[in-house]
Amino acid sequence: MTQSAEDNYKNIWGNKLGFGKKPVLLMIDFLKGYTTEGSPLFAPGVIGAVQESVDLLAAARRHDIPVIHTRVRYHPQTFADAGMWIKKAPVLECLVEDNELANFCDGVLPLESETIIIKQYASAFFGTSLISTLNALNIDTVLMAGCTTSGCIRATAVDCIQYGFRPMVVEECVGDRHPDPHNANLFDIDSKYGDVVSRQETLDYLDKLFS
Repeated sequence: MTQSAEDNYKNIWGNKLGFGKKPVLLMIDFLKGYTTEGSPLFAPGVIGAVQESVDLLAAARRHDIPVIHTRVRYHPQTFADAGMWIKKAPVLECLVEDNELANFCDGVLPLESETIIIKQYASAFFGTSLISTLNALNIDTVLMAGCTTSGCIRATAVDCIQYGFRPMVVEECVGDRHPDPHNANLFDIDSKYGDVVSRQETLDYLDKLFS
């Protein structure tokens, strides 16, 4: 009889890292292209993730923890900075300056005081200043919200643990275009690369940390 994934992984994968003492909230690519029907990037699961992230973002600001937003931007004529990825995923060509689909979603807009990191690839670490920024802030825990679960969330979580941080993916605050890759990647991240935590668990952690 074929085992379930849960049974197959039990007592082998799935050890918990737990929250650390110095968190950052990393808001990954909450861009309108993912929440606008008719957009080639439209991912229905991201709509709910944005809504669920409003209170998380407010809590981070209330407790004065660092908030970092990421967005994708490409050269609008050559896409040379997109390298080979744009050949694999030409759907990303809408992520250029002056395209409304490349702007941040309403409700989770960055404040002028918050850092925005421009990236061209899936991981928020790849080719960016993120690791230097986190090290300078003495961060040990990266609370992750954004999209998509199977793309930029997963890639960032993998790099996050490889660079020595605790990746904490807030389950309700990440989304994808289809439930199957979303759920599969949450399972895999929680098993091997970080902790998948609930929004309420994360809010409680922040309240306790700063009480």
